[in-house]
Amino acid sequence: MAAEKRTIDENTLDALLHLSRLDPASTNMAVLKGQVDQIVEYFDLLSQFDDSENPYDAYPTTVADNLRDDSTVKGLDIPDVKKMTPEFMDGYFRVPKVLGEGA
Repeated sequence: MAAEKRTIDENTLDALLHLSRLDPASTNMAVLKGQVDQIVEYFDLLSQFDDSENPYDAYPTTVADNLRDDSTVKGLDIPDVKKMTPEFMDGYFRVPKVLGEGA
């Protein structure tokens, strides 16, 4: 049994034009209606497939117990950081300029 091909009516097309802020005078209505009818036909095709299963079943779950421990470790002391480079000033490292003028 063949399903009837659905198309949109003029009121729906006018509403879509309003929502998309398209001007009916500058839009080829026949082409636009054909494109929207193709989209509706595609969704009709998709609706034939079973979507009753949970889409999230495709992704593995992560149990919080399996994650690493959140523990803090001592960082570097400022005197040690200053020894790493001579380009350390006021608590910051001086780095090469990445972006040029006018970027």
